[in-house]
Amino acid sequence: MRLPTLPWSTGSFLSLLLLPLALVSAEEHSSYDENLLLRTLPGNSVLASFRFVSNGTFNSHHSVFPRSLAQILQHSQTKELHLKFTLGRWDAERWGSQIWDGRTAGGTGVELWAWVEAGSDAEADARWTTLNNALSGLFCASLNFIDSTHCICSMGRSQGNLSSMSIDVTPVCEEIDGVEKCQLQMVQTVDMVLDVERSLRKKDSVIPRPPHLDQMICDPNKFYSGSDSCFPLDDISDLSWSLSEMFGRPIRGSCPLASLPTSQSINVCANVPDQRAIYVSAGGTEVGRGDNIRCFILEENTDFDIILPDQSPAILLPNIEPPLYASRSFTGHGQERGGVQAVLRNPSPDRHVEFVYLESLPWFMKPYLHTFSATLDPPIETQWEEKIIQEIYYRPALDRRRGTQLEARMRIPPNSTVLVTYDFDKAVLRYTEYPPDANRGFDIAPAIISILAPRNSQTIFSIRTTSLLLSLPTPDFSMPYNVIILTSTVMALAFGTVFNLLVRRFVGADESVRMNPVQVLKVKIMAAVKRIKAKRERSGKAELAKKNE
Repeated sequence: MRLPTLPWSTGSFLSLLLLPLALVSAEEHSSYDENLLLRTLPGNSVLASFRFVSNGTFNSHHSVFPRSLAQILQHSQTKELHLKFTLGRWDAERWGSQIWDGRTAGGTGVELWAWVEAGSDAEADARWTTLNNALSGLFCASLNFIDSTHCICSMGRSQGNLSSMSIDVTPVCEEIDGVEKCQLQMVQTVDMVLDVERSLRKKDSVIPRPPHLDQMICDPNKFYSGSDSCFPLDDISDLSWSLSEMFGRPIRGSCPLASLPTSQSINVCANVPDQRAIYVSAGGTEVGRGDNIRCFILEENTDFDIILPDQSPAILLPNIEPPLYASRSFTGHGQERGGVQAVLRNPSPDRHVEFVYLESLPWFMKPYLHTFSATLDPPIETQWEEKIIQEIYYRPALDRRRGTQLEARMRIPPNSTVLVTYDFDKAVLRYTEYPPDANRGFDIAPAIISILAPRNSQTIFSIRTTSLLLSLPTPDFSMPYNVIILTSTVMALAFGTVFNLLVRRFVGADESVRMNPVQVLKVKIMAAVKRIKAKRERSGKAELAKKNE
């Protein structure tokens, strides 16, 4: 499947990894699959999830596994890699459970996890730096700023409008004839939530403009609405859209290197309500229809398009609740200390949720472990039979060397909300440690919540909370310039006054002409000029007299 043009600049990111796939060569045990999932969301939004799965080895011709990434992994001795670029966040309250169980989504910005093989901490840090710098150049991103002060490390593991890109490279091993053979599996995903109305509006004008008030359907039940304001109603109707309209062109068939079509290798799936009509063009074969889903296998070198007409009233898909809802915010006030509050809600009416709550904090944010607490809100009348916090792992920060790692295994009862809170101090940075936009604040990475299976410790779902913006005590950077200007002015005035007292002489007004050295010099120059002219005239007359004789 050849990727359509995306509405934002991911071309360099994808072409860097997908161009090597065009090199056709025979590689044993290599495979490649691709698929696209489309899901309608409330509010005339569409989720588009592109997924590319490649299997290969280091010692191959790199027909399906990119050589550029393989060389970086080999040189830095990286056995497993998870790199995520994310803009915005998933609205679980409105859109339900996140796609791919949250494994491909990261926090706002860049998130990097890697297993690096090393014999010591110093060697691991050196290889981690090598990996960061190489990936920074490969993806044209500032990954080299993820140093030891912005990440957590444990036994070789490190961490550093929705749109996300992720690359996950993991070893896949199997035993063949008593010999264990391993391959590298690379999963590339591009997930984006598109606004249908905004995407279709680009056809009329390149400059985004809000719709006119007459074109909006306002909510009359809002008592605070007026003639000059409108609170639009959502989910009144579903707008018509197609792949060619959303992405600028249809899908140009399947990739020739993809695996042979089977029931597992499906190219395109559309997750839309069964009651809503859906039309497809030639170039695709429908291979199955399930509950609110239709799937297709594409032909090579043939355009394929999906069209969804208008639907009124709107039909929504059943909302699949995630295993946990999570949000996080700052508390307190002032420039010296503050607090963090995370609200965790278990929506299930009959089962517990066990998870690991992980905070990776920078060194200048110093939490107090004794203030870390988890309480039910509202409290249960009868005391719950188990503690909410099962165990805690805490690794304190070292100033300007490493950040804080705070990890807690927790268990929430059914249909309950837990407030996780702790206090922290704000450190004062050095003058040179502030960024150019110091008054904007410092980005704090989101907390990572790993939902565990009921009977083992395997992660079955991942959730990222919102990232935070921390305000630190910031000096007035204009003061040094003010001091320099004031000091220079004072020095100039003092120097000028002292110089005048030492050099200038005070005389009467009648003596100023006679005693003025400038006038004296001028008179001497004029007298010298007159003497030179008179001498030349005398010489000229003498020569003329000689000629006449």
